[in-house]
Amino acid sequence: MKKIGIADTMFSRFDMGNLAISTIKDSGESIKTERYTVPGVKDLPVACKILFEDHGCDIVMALGMPGPKQIDKQCAHEATIGLMNVQLEKKKHIIEVFVHIDEAENERKLTEIVKDRTIKHARNAIALLKGKTELTRFAGQGIRQGGENAGPLVHIY
Repeated sequence: MKKIGIADTMFSRFDMGNLAISTIKDSGESIKTERYTVPGVKDLPVACKILFEDHGCDIVMALGMPGPKQIDKQCAHEATIGLMNVQLEKKKHIIEVFVHIDEAENERKLTEIVKDRTIKHARNAIALLKGKTELTRFAGQGIRQGGENAGPLVHIY
């Protein structure tokens, strides 16, 4: 049975891990989940590596909500670099699901972004478990997680 790791943080203002797990369970797919909660986004790379190596995950979602200050953005960038390094080392996907606290003008809109991005990326993780071509039909469609789709460009040749 395939397994998706859920690495999330205490700093997040929304329980993104629980939403990802319930989305995976509600999919009807035969997939197990393994959760690992850490303090903040800079702790996510090692959590993801542990989920791969010690818990047999096939793919991992890294969920976090970096704060609005410049230091928070720098920490998120450093976490992203760490996540990329783990992906390359393990040759497995990590779906980074970061929602910056200053992405929305109010908490209601921020909650909408968190829910949309987390659910859509959980579905992406499920699709990636099915194989490398599962998402191909969506290529070039301007699909966005966390907001309205941008849509494809008109192709004129």
